[in-house]
Amino acid sequence: MNLDALSFRQGEMLRSPFVWMLLPSLPLRGTMRRNGRQDMATTSGTAGRAKRDWARLVTWGALLFGVGGVLVALIASLGAGRELWHFSVAFGVLRYAFFAAIAGAVFGIVGLVLARRARKGNLLLANLVALVVALGFVLFLGSLIRQARSVPAIHDVATNLDDLPQFRTLTVRADNLEKIPDMDRPELKALAPEARWKAIHREAYSDLQTLRLAASPEDAIRRAEALARDRGWTVAKSDPAGGTLEATSTSTFFRFKDDVVVRARPAPGGGSLVDMRSISRVGGSDVGMNAKRVRAFMADLAKQG
Repeated sequence: MNLDALSFRQGEMLRSPFVWMLLPSLPLRGTMRRNGRQDMATTSGTAGRAKRDWARLVTWGALLFGVGGVLVALIASLGAGRELWHFSVAFGVLRYAFFAAIAGAVFGIVGLVLARRARKGNLLLANLVALVVALGFVLFLGSLIRQARSVPAIHDVATNLDDLPQFRTLTVRADNLEKIPDMDRPELKALAPEARWKAIHREAYSDLQTLRLAASPEDAIRRAEALARDRGWTVAKSDPAGGTLEATSTSTFFRFKDDVVVRARPAPGGGSLVDMRSISRVGGSDVGMNAKRVRAFMADLAKQG
């Protein structure tokens, strides 16, 4: 075959439509392979960012429900204490904040796992803070709920039910012994409110008894006043000669006020007989706080003789 014939055949091949259809596809195959690798890399990067976004979103949920719920509960409590709204509103907020904190704790646990996988130290710390705050609030409020269910729903506690210490300066609430629960017991339901209160009181707080001191009634009241002031109570009246002390204890957040009266009388054979009474100004149940207050106060007074 001579050169002219070869050139002729090459020219015919180049003019063939099949050759021209195949030629564009040759460089495109390389391009498609490169684009495929780029798409895979882009997809992998997007997936990585999605994982990081999930970790961040869950962290925000932990902070919102865990820390945010506790802050809302704190604001509600402080607002009720400043009488910006009724304490029942604050109780309603606390109920929702309790469940929000539980959700925040769950978010915190999940967030810790996701943040650890994403290797994000700042997210780990944020989830840990949210988890600790939420769990602390849940445990605290849960303990109060458990305590409230373990004591009777009364708000007036005394050491001597047969001869109750009486307030002379502070005023007892008008409905003090009107709404005493019968606890779904027929024998209690048949009693008058005051008799029902005494029956419930004797069952729940039988350990609260009159205290006998070697000190005179005057000295007993002076010591009681010193203890009251050490506790931060507001003393309404101290009368050592008359053997009485009246004061008010105020809670920290809700600013609930409970009125206290201490009475000291001469004991047969010397010394004094001391009784104490503590009444909440609002609410049907004191969650056992009045009994706790009387018990601790009388124990401290007994230590002084």
